[in-house]
Amino acid sequence: MPKMTFIERNGTPREVDAPLGLSVLEIAHRHGVDIEGACEGSLACSTCHVIVDPSWFPKLVEPTEDEEDMLDLAFDLQETSRLGCQLVMTDALDGLVVKLPAGSKHAGG
Repeated sequence: MPKMTFIERNGTPREVDAPLGLSVLEIAHRHGVDIEGACEGSLACSTCHVIVDPSWFPKLVEPTEDEEDMLDLAFDLQETSRLGCQLVMTDALDGLVVKLPAGSKHAGG
């Protein structure tokens, strides 16, 4: 089974099983990782914002315009920021590393 690593807010890496076809948000929830996902993956908020390790960023599909609009609302936005609900695990992403942002802005979803 593919694996991925979440870098917790305190800097601790946490490797978890990452079943194919699940989003990073779903994988986080399955393993009790602290990502909110207020809109439950419907692309209506930015609370599942993650920062993708720069070495993995080029391997991702391009974000949609809707995702980019939601990312504009994210707290601690970085160049490699993405929404966890939009990143779906594939064989090509086995080993993916994402960092949780420093904090979250709960306003607006």
